[in-house]
Amino acid sequence: MSQAAIEKKSQEVATLVEKMKATPAVVMVNYRGLTVEEVTELRGQLYDSDCELKVIKNNITRRAVESLGYDGIVSDLVGPNAVAFSNSDSVAAAKVLYEFAKDHPALELKSGIVDGEVLSLENIQQLAQIPSREALLTMFAGGLIQPIKQVAIGLNMHIENLESTQ
Repeated sequence: MSQAAIEKKSQEVATLVEKMKATPAVVMVNYRGLTVEEVTELRGQLYDSDCELKVIKNNITRRAVESLGYDGIVSDLVGPNAVAFSNSDSVAAAKVLYEFAKDHPALELKSGIVDGEVLSLENIQQLAQIPSREALLTMFAGGLIQPIKQVAIGLNMHIENLESTQ
């Protein structure tokens, strides 16, 4: 292998390492069996969620994850793989990929790295099923309002009782 090729691959590994450090979540998938239209649709859905999908050679990905200490992913780097990067939300890429895989069984989730922790397929699936941030905030607000609502109903009933006795 020529020195220029070695230098190019080293630069690709360094770029991927920096990308993995900068993003909160990375999910590995096997995209074999998806049509070009399906991959384009998946990329669009990921883009809408501030995520991106890149096809990277397994050797480059392996070197990058090993240099970051994520050896648990190396065994998943077999076959045609793509790497989904979640640029802002730790669960966005996992959610989009999980939902897309429901309708397109050819897409196979493998493993990932979320907030510096290697996650297995089962963990990625659990993460993908967590409600969105907005839904969780709505549930939280509902939980806060419920006791206040109960007090208001009780006070209203007390007032009605007082009015009916007079």
